[in-house]
Amino acid sequence: MCCQNGNRTISGVSAFGLLLFIWASAYQAFGQTSVTTYHYDNFRTGWNSSESVLTPANVSGSSFGMLNTVTVDDQVDAQPLVVPGVTITAGTYKGTTHDVVYVATENNTVYAIDVHSGVILLKANFGSPVYYPLQCNNNGPNVGITSTPVIDPVGKTLYIMAYNQDQTTVNYRLHALNLGSLTDKVTAQVVSASHTLNNGTTYHFKAAYQRQRPALLLTDGNVYAAFGSFCDSSADQSRGWVLGWSANNLTALASNELVDTQATDGQTFFLSAIWMSGYAPTTDDAGNILFVTANSEPGSYDGITNIQESVVKVSPALNDVIDLFTPKNQEALDNTDGDFGSGGVMVLPDQPGSIPHLAVAAGKSGTMFLMNEDNLGGYNTSSNHVLGSYGIAPCWCGPSYYVDPADGLGRVVSSGGNLVKEWKVVTTPKTHLVKVKASGSIGGPNNGFFTSISSNGTSNPIIWALSRASSTNTTISLIAFNPDAAGSTLKEMIKLSAGTWPNYTGNSNLVPVVANGQVFVASNKQLQIFGLKSGGAKH
Repeated sequence: MCCQNGNRTISGVSAFGLLLFIWASAYQAFGQTSVTTYHYDNFRTGWNSSESVLTPANVSGSSFGMLNTVTVDDQVDAQPLVVPGVTITAGTYKGTTHDVVYVATENNTVYAIDVHSGVILLKANFGSPVYYPLQCNNNGPNVGITSTPVIDPVGKTLYIMAYNQDQTTVNYRLHALNLGSLTDKVTAQVVSASHTLNNGTTYHFKAAYQRQRPALLLTDGNVYAAFGSFCDSSADQSRGWVLGWSANNLTALASNELVDTQATDGQTFFLSAIWMSGYAPTTDDAGNILFVTANSEPGSYDGITNIQESVVKVSPALNDVIDLFTPKNQEALDNTDGDFGSGGVMVLPDQPGSIPHLAVAAGKSGTMFLMNEDNLGGYNTSSNHVLGSYGIAPCWCGPSYYVDPADGLGRVVSSGGNLVKEWKVVTTPKTHLVKVKASGSIGGPNNGFFTSISSNGTSNPIIWALSRASSTNTTISLIAFNPDAAGSTLKEMIKLSAGTWPNYTGNSNLVPVVANGQVFVASNKQLQIFGLKSGGAKH
């Protein structure tokens, strides 16, 4: 069984996956787009190719601007999610139907907000957050819901991961919430796990030392979450985990992935955290899961019992490491805290040519690697066995992708440092990337940011970006670029204030969300909704 989703062939689709596909297609047929997961899809392209309202012509004009500001109760690290046509089944608005944007805060509060009026339809809190865990100063200071939730539109379920301060301990709880009421559909699952170390002893998951920052992944009937550390604190206790649960009843999968299974490494400095600046684990055509790991004890890497500084591909059952790529300078990255895992990995839609499956990833060192996703490259001390290496500047960030209408070829959009860079995907006679254009500086600290792409099919592409705050300017800016404008640089069309981020010691890992003629930006204690002031976003 197979079907087409844009340019991507989806083969071996499960019944669950096919229902998701049919549901999404039906919504597009009615002119509405849902955004139910981080960066739009499980390849993490960041591309909404069904945006028929916003174009370079009307976004660059004076009619585009802020429509509504909605106040929420704490800092928002998670990306907003959008679902049209939700029937509200509880509270004041019970029995009414709305196009809804869902926002989750670090106070463990989830909001359902009408996208047109900005009215809060539902609000639910899921327990006390944890205050300054391990005294890590790149938090809110509250840590509650950090990761982007994920929605099953068929089951009308919103999955969130809440971090709770209980009476005597801290715990993570995975919730499956009804979209229309924000109430638990099944009993929330307290996160627990264990894994055998290389000396035969058992290591247990310890919520006090693990930060759940990467966005959640929903695929083939399972929900997955990845875990890292708080500021590399308690490195003798914290390790990189990927855990999974059945989406139906939140039963934990039989296996899990612990990236560092070494019992000792000489310095009891384990980590190999999975954090990716909030970017989500990715899936490929076969349903395998990819992510990027961060630093550990220098010299402890062996690619088996410790897989730090690497792109890692694991099976959906989390019982097998299938493939990996580790840069040749992995020990130097460990020595300098130069996390490869500060950025996420994106799987490209199928490409023409002899290497159809590609992936890209970059980290703090500022090198973006183009990999054959079917053979990531392994580890070699003398050379990186990848398809190409490209300088993009330091990347606490993640890439995006779209297809350009001028030549019909794919584009990778990187966002390291202060620059957006656009790279053409060339597949003949050899597969490589060619830099097409770069932007001017978007401002803020020189450590990367996040982008999204909107287009109508392949026409009218727009690259959207959010700048980060600094000690001298806590304002976040929404910036839009026209990649097809004439000239050798990316043309900046707008730069609008889009919220604030007082906690500048902790990056604002925010993603602009474009859907149905509107742009959603969540930041510190607010959601801002942008669109055409003349009322162009009508359906």
